[in-house]
Amino acid sequence: MIHPSSVISENAVIGKNVEIGPFCLVGDNVEIGDGCVLKSHVVVKGHTKIGKNNVFFQFCSVGEDCQDKKYAGEDTYLEIGDDNVFRESCTIHRGTTQDNSLTRIGNRNLLMVNTHVAHDCMIGSDNILANNATIAGHVHIGDFVILGGMTAVHQFCHVGSHAFTGGGAVLLRDLPPYVMFSGIKHIPQGINSEGLKRRGFSSDMISNIKRAYKVIYRNGNTFDEACDIIQDMANSAEELRVMADFLKQANRGIAR
Repeated sequence: MIHPSSVISENAVIGKNVEIGPFCLVGDNVEIGDGCVLKSHVVVKGHTKIGKNNVFFQFCSVGEDCQDKKYAGEDTYLEIGDDNVFRESCTIHRGTTQDNSLTRIGNRNLLMVNTHVAHDCMIGSDNILANNATIAGHVHIGDFVILGGMTAVHQFCHVGSHAFTGGGAVLLRDLPPYVMFSGIKHIPQGINSEGLKRRGFSSDMISNIKRAYKVIYRNGNTFDEACDIIQDMANSAEELRVMADFLKQANRGIAR
């Protein structure tokens, strides 16, 4: 169903059972998969490919040009997976040629009111970005991450899977997997053990992750020493492999 007040480009590709409510705009080079819903006043532009069963609430801006002065009108891209929910006034920008020309969002994510995903971000699956979370350019976010309300993530930072930030957190460096980051003191505050329990991590696995956390944050190791120790621990605790790999690739240092 497409409301007669909406403007849909004849070049757009619209899947089956798509609902487009009042006063939406769908531009050239847009592909919208089966079962998607655009509630009302949603704008989708640029080279944007959207998967199946996504819901966009009113005033979302999807696939717009990025807010980067280096952008000069090149063809850049946005890809969105399946089963995501974008609440009111979300803004999602396409990539730039200074990176891979691509912004990508995975599956089953919830982006709450007024969240912003900037150019060239790579966001995995099953994440929650709470109200007013702001993700700067080139940020990578893993899976099952929760960013509290008004979290701000500096450009080029990486956030590991299962990490958690409190409301108002400001991330200036990479946040390792499993780690909780306080929105008040802006320092790590342990691991996201409750979230891990909900996702089926055993008590032994959580204990191993806690030991790895202490290696990084409590035992007085340098970053390089902590990396080596956790690499060794990951040989016998597979749940630490994601942390070991993350630390090896950290490009801005980590939040400590």
